[in-house]
Amino acid sequence: MNTRIHESVRDEKGFTLVELAIVMVIIGLLIGGILKGQEMIANAQVNATIAQVSAVDAASSTFRDMYDSMAGDMLLATTRIPGCATPCINGGGNNSINSLPLVTAPGTEATNFFRHLGGADLLGGVTANMANGTYLQAKLNNVQLVPGSQAAAALGNAGANVARSGLYVGLSATGTTGNTVGLTPLQAGRIDRKRDDGNANTGSVIGGGGTTCATTAGLYVENTQTATCTLAARIN
Repeated sequence: MNTRIHESVRDEKGFTLVELAIVMVIIGLLIGGILKGQEMIANAQVNATIAQVSAVDAASSTFRDMYDSMAGDMLLATTRIPGCATPCINGGGNNSINSLPLVTAPGTEATNFFRHLGGADLLGGVTANMANGTYLQAKLNNVQLVPGSQAAAALGNAGANVARSGLYVGLSATGTTGNTVGLTPLQAGRIDRKRDDGNANTGSVIGGGGTTCATTAGLYVENTQTATCTLAARIN
């Protein structure tokens, strides 16, 4: 009888403290691995988007060298660019990308920027006949690359802060109503630091979105988790 009681007690005992500690360590390692993996994915998306901007920069410069004209603004593009067929159209030839590139305004120079680069076979991922030449999908979720010159609304909320003339690529969430914020301050800050000086107010990468994106001194509010920023990156 006593033997059975001892066996029953031994069978019903729970985990020891050592076993619980081992389980907690394993759970901690799993959580740490997941968080680290998410951080690596976020960094990879930012780096891939920066690489896209650099690719657009290189393609645009090459286009200028080949045709002595700016992509999107090129006169006689339909006859000079091999892959430029409808809806790819000619630009105005004034060395500027104008007009807000809305889905509802397909005839603007901004909508033809990527079509011209695609037709000249200078940029991967686009074609001259793409249904919507307005923007190029970025590697970051809900963010598009949009071309524009200094004062163009194509730069989104960052446009008002841009001081230097030239051609820019705007990073924003693009829709039928215009360019809206699409980056978190952390994402915007990372891109700015990797490509420029890390200040939203200065350099070749300018942040926009008001004080919810960056302070008046140009410091990104990186503890904000929501998308409150746009960027304008000068390419050439």
